[in-house]
Amino acid sequence: MPEITLADIQKAAERIAALVHRTPVLSSRRFNEAAGADCFFKCENFQRGGAFKMRGAANFALSLSDAERARGVVTFSSGNHGQAVAIAASDLNMPATIVMPDDAPKSKLDATRSHGARIVLYNRRTENREEIGYRIAAESGAVVLPPYDHPWTITGQGTAVLELLNDVPDLDAICTPVGGGGLLAGSSIAAKSISPDIKVFGAEPEIANDWALSLRAGHQVEIPQPETIADGLRTLKPGDVTFPIVQKFVDDILLVSEEQIKATVRFLLTRLKMVVEPSGAVAAAAAFHRKHPSSVKRLGILISGGNVDLEALASICEGK
Repeated sequence: MPEITLADIQKAAERIAALVHRTPVLSSRRFNEAAGADCFFKCENFQRGGAFKMRGAANFALSLSDAERARGVVTFSSGNHGQAVAIAASDLNMPATIVMPDDAPKSKLDATRSHGARIVLYNRRTENREEIGYRIAAESGAVVLPPYDHPWTITGQGTAVLELLNDVPDLDAICTPVGGGGLLAGSSIAAKSISPDIKVFGAEPEIANDWALSLRAGHQVEIPQPETIADGLRTLKPGDVTFPIVQKFVDDILLVSEEQIKATVRFLLTRLKMVVEPSGAVAAAAAFHRKHPSSVKRLGILISGGNVDLEALASICEGK
């Protein structure tokens, strides 16, 4: 596997410019007081498809040959990546099949269908989504578009931090949510290449702590199916491609509780008037509850997505 470089991420940024938004960077005085640092939110909840996943999906799709695009793509996703692939496929007029869990949030299922993709549902407790996806690809000739474990996906995701550091160049650290690791891997390459002394943190739920366990053990550790509210971070183990990158470039994994995630979603909604899904709020939750070192005074935070069911959001706001 060739090494991914800053130049690759910069080329990806040029490649995807016509298909993605340059998202804003926001801040909050009240949040900074709670965090004990000046925090800068890279708001990928305002991205097309409502999440950073559009970056990796667009970069992968645009890197395919015309013949490959004609055969179409198949992917597996709990929601945001699937929606991003559906949008990219629609933009490029290519077929797309998305393998999604049958308990995915209705908002994510509906949004993915609205872009014309074919959805294949599976039971995440009894079936393997990768096996289903690769079987469909073998039968149809479609190209598998992985949600995180591929250089094209990783370089696309890294463009978010490229933009953040262009807008706010003097950060002590950045923090991103981590599920499969595509965003964290791409972000860490971009950040450390631009500013070698910057700290890079991943954040994940305490009950979905495969990355924290894996980095501590020095190898990939698989966990049981986690029942975290952060549905986009329910991966069972780090990716084969993303894990060594994170091992090399990331300083630590910060863990947050389910209640801390919910409290942060409520704060972002009520104080910043910003809708953020639980998965998208995990890095902010780590900052809000001071999981980062006290030496960090300027912190870039990836708000990775905003696709949350209204019923789920109402339940969080009611403190349930």
